[in-house]
Amino acid sequence: MSDIRLTPLLKSTLKYQPLPDQDTPRPTSSTMRPAVAAATASTSRLKKTPKRHDRYTDDPEEEAGLLADETLEEERAYEEEERRLEAEIIEPPRNQRGFFKSRSQVPKDASRTIPFRPPDKFQARFPPNIVRNQKYNIFTFLPIVFYEQFKFFFNLYFLLVALSQFIPALKIGFILTYIAPLAFVLCVTMGKEAYDDYKRNLRDREANSQKYLVLDPPSGSETSSALENAYIAAHTNTRAVPSSSLRVGDLIRLEKNQRVPADLVLLHTSDAAGTCFIRTDQLDGETDWKLRVAVPECQKLEENQLTTLDAEVYADAPIKDIHSFVGTFTLNTPPVHAMQSMESVPLNHIPSVAPLTAENVLWSNTVLAAGSAIGLVVYTGSETRAVMNTSHPETKVGLLDLEINNLAKILCTVTFVLSVVLVALNGFRGPAYIYIVRFLILFSSIIPISLRVNLDMGKTVYAHQIMTDPEIPETIVRSSTLPEELGRIEYLLSDKTGTLTQNEMEMKKLHMGTMSYGFDSMDEVSHQLAVAFGAEKGLGHRKTGSLATGAQLATRGRRDMSSRVRDVVSSLALCHNVTPVTNEDGSVTYQASSPDEVAIVTWTESIGLTLVFRDRTRIELQTPSGERISFEVLELFPFTSESKRMGIVVRDGQTGEITFLQKGADVVMARIVQRNDWLEEETANMAREGLRTLVMARKRLSAQLYNDFKTQYHAASIRLEGRNEAMARVVAECLEHDLELLGLTGVEDKLQDEVKSTLELLRNAGIKIWMLTGDKIETARCIAISTKLVARNQYIHEVAKLKTADAVRNELEFLQSKLDCCLVIDGESLQLCLDLFKNEFIEIATKLSAVVACRCSPTQKADVARLIRKHTRKRVCCIGDGGNDVSMIQAADVGVGIVGKEGKQASLAADFSVTQFSFLTKLLLWHGRNSYRRSAKLAQFVIHRGLIISVMQAVFSAIFFFAPIALYQGWLMVGYATVYTMAPVFSLVLDRDVSEDLAILYPELYKETTKGRALSYKTFFQWLMISVYQGAAIMIMSLVLFETEFLHIVSISFTALILNELIMVALEITTWHLYMVISEIVTLFFYVISIAFLPEYFDLTFVVTLGFGWKVAVIVALSALPLYIIKLIKSRIAPAASSKLL
Repeated sequence: MSDIRLTPLLKSTLKYQPLPDQDTPRPTSSTMRPAVAAATASTSRLKKTPKRHDRYTDDPEEEAGLLADETLEEERAYEEEERRLEAEIIEPPRNQRGFFKSRSQVPKDASRTIPFRPPDKFQARFPPNIVRNQKYNIFTFLPIVFYEQFKFFFNLYFLLVALSQFIPALKIGFILTYIAPLAFVLCVTMGKEAYDDYKRNLRDREANSQKYLVLDPPSGSETSSALENAYIAAHTNTRAVPSSSLRVGDLIRLEKNQRVPADLVLLHTSDAAGTCFIRTDQLDGETDWKLRVAVPECQKLEENQLTTLDAEVYADAPIKDIHSFVGTFTLNTPPVHAMQSMESVPLNHIPSVAPLTAENVLWSNTVLAAGSAIGLVVYTGSETRAVMNTSHPETKVGLLDLEINNLAKILCTVTFVLSVVLVALNGFRGPAYIYIVRFLILFSSIIPISLRVNLDMGKTVYAHQIMTDPEIPETIVRSSTLPEELGRIEYLLSDKTGTLTQNEMEMKKLHMGTMSYGFDSMDEVSHQLAVAFGAEKGLGHRKTGSLATGAQLATRGRRDMSSRVRDVVSSLALCHNVTPVTNEDGSVTYQASSPDEVAIVTWTESIGLTLVFRDRTRIELQTPSGERISFEVLELFPFTSESKRMGIVVRDGQTGEITFLQKGADVVMARIVQRNDWLEEETANMAREGLRTLVMARKRLSAQLYNDFKTQYHAASIRLEGRNEAMARVVAECLEHDLELLGLTGVEDKLQDEVKSTLELLRNAGIKIWMLTGDKIETARCIAISTKLVARNQYIHEVAKLKTADAVRNELEFLQSKLDCCLVIDGESLQLCLDLFKNEFIEIATKLSAVVACRCSPTQKADVARLIRKHTRKRVCCIGDGGNDVSMIQAADVGVGIVGKEGKQASLAADFSVTQFSFLTKLLLWHGRNSYRRSAKLAQFVIHRGLIISVMQAVFSAIFFFAPIALYQGWLMVGYATVYTMAPVFSLVLDRDVSEDLAILYPELYKETTKGRALSYKTFFQWLMISVYQGAAIMIMSLVLFETEFLHIVSISFTALILNELIMVALEITTWHLYMVISEIVTLFFYVISIAFLPEYFDLTFVVTLGFGWKVAVIVALSALPLYIIKLIKSRIAPAASSKLL
């Protein structure tokens, strides 16, 4: 056999399929059912079969002979075939390639067909599963940090001035005075950036090193005994692998509370029904658990059989949308144990193809909430939904810093013009360019390097004040460069769940037409329920069961209250998607995809009717008397945002009676239930209270009616086109009409403390508030009303399910004509608006008083924040508490994270971390306002301090033949910017114009700061004129009064300058602080003492004379008194808004 040439045979081995039985030929795609053949055609082409000996069921000797020497040749043939197939793959459209073009590893068509046990070459085609949130590495740290610092003109100017001092011809004074401040600022910035990145690196390493169990096929060998091989086959091999080493195609076992490390298709769970719960709070912000379903074909198997399964999974190209997934699961060959029981089953169902949707997938960064699960990795690293919805943080720069940077450019221009003018007036004698540069350096104090140091120290003080404020405990400032931004906010974008609400639902009201039960009268409901079940037990189930008794009484018109209560409570206890989960400590918690349902089931338990068991086919309830009643689940119609209702068909286990129960929003239920005169009015009443309403109704079905429905429903469910519409139509025709209205429930979503008053204060402060949530429209609308985000009787305009450009245009035209309404829009419509009419939509939306966007993905939230920033050029603050809010927080000018139930991910990514939403009031209206006003005043005063000495230098040079000689040198210049003026000037960071209580009581004061009037071109030029006047006055008066003592000009003018600056600081202070008084006195004392230690600048015998004293006093009075008089007149004629309140 080994001599046979294999060339012809090799071609066939590429398509060779393993045979389930030697006598039964395997069906080809031509003999398969057309639908299956079409589904599998694309998925089976790139399949590789990893085990060579599994591909044949011929005689073992023949197999050995066929394959012994020709393995390499066959591999080459396979690779050629694979290359040919890859070449045939169609490239995606150009507009869809943007996300992938930077990754060379990803194939052009990013969809993939993943065989079980894929070869290494296949796995290497996809990105590594590495979490990386670092901004720098060892090579990029210095270049990026230096670029971020020196891209600002401010810092670049200082750098050039400092470098100029190394040139002897340009050297003026001590080099240290130019280099030290710049080096200090750079070292502080670099140290902070390095520390932050190191912490990010530690978090990344922790995430990447988390161990996961990977399942391997059994490694039995021919030399092992049959017993050993049987043991190995029964016990799946597992190995612990770090998260970063996981690859596409790996089978992973997850345990309870483990983070999902990559996007997985769920194959098998420890629950017999093939379901598991996951927590998605770090992905979509919702704290309720989500149900996921395993692939049915795999759930039937044992764990150890998964590793040897001949199957493959097709997954579409990775996209950002976390609510959709397109894929198929193809079983090529049934597992060995199944073949023995398949003798009566026709084989034309193999290969079988099952569709995969988002409910079969576990996204990365979610957490397995209960049990254990096995999944197949389909996307890793940068292709996972979590990473695709996360944006990398940008270095945030405050608006005040940008404004000061612009002023620095103006000052630099002034400096250059002044230098050229002085050299020109001298007739450009000598080396003119050296003189110009020397003048530039002499006037460099116009842009004082100490400004940056003062502002950074000021920011540190503001951060300390925020973190030590006892009224907002545990507040953390993570980005100390942005406190002033808190005083300029005009748009607040807030998450809903966990930010405005506690996400704790509570049943508050039950209305039954003639009776209404509030939260304080639930004991009466409990009593009526006990009476109903007790009475029923006493009757001994004469003819009908629990649900029927009430209906019979109703038809006879003698229905008593207790049986009506029992009917509505029983219906609420049955019509839901809640599953009771037993914890390790024996306690039971309810889990569902909607917290409303959990609240209602918890309420039914509190009044005596407890849900004790639930799976996909059966529900068990425990009555107040302790008896268990069982119901068979026949059909379940889940809640969707389109239908706005959910229904269930159950059969009573005792009586066999079939009942259709349905609950939903009043807008859809009103036309389904029988005529009544109270539903609309009561729903409106509950909505005004901010309660989430659900209408409960039911319909009894005869066996004949149910069977007719079942037949039609099944026929609709297997249609290939228009399936969903057909199924909905059958339900509407057979079930959804003339339902008996049982009652109306009102559920309250508990709000965070003081949310209503906080939102009202912020709105009065001129801040426009947007709510961006991943929740349903109905829920968001209720919360908007209950939080008073929407004013009483304000019109709410809902926009949902927009599909066409015309529909969008019509909505925008309506909104344009009604700008006083609140807009509620869903994510799908929002995306369409942004795609088609981005500028028009943002222009209209930013004029509205409130906007609520529902079903928003994390990326959409971030996009909205960026759009508002770009379009309005206003400051935007985003606040959230979950991992899904991180992108939005990072996209905002100021990001605030709340430490809550959803973890610390938002808090860690934010610039400010708080523990309650209500802390925003103090953070913005008090700390933000003060920080901005103080920094604006400090910055302008430091510029004034530099300008005044430069004006004196210019006057001095002009008088002394335009020579570029320094008026003050050495220690005087060092002392002027530090010991002699720094403490009083810096004390301005403690100034305040109003008290804390007034700032909160009159939020309208905040509007003034958002206009940016504290630091503007107007105020800058005012200070410029003050500096020019004072500098000229001091210098000219010094020369006039001391013309006989010309050599004492330095001591005269410098003393007058220091005293003038101390008086100017005193004039600027609104509210005196102890530190301000001390700094003024101590600084003056230091100056007087230092005169004795600087004999080269001060003649002590001259300084102590009376003439020196009175003449200095006259100079200071002339420079400072006119400004005091002007300030006094201004405060009388046009007082500041804050002064009116004092």
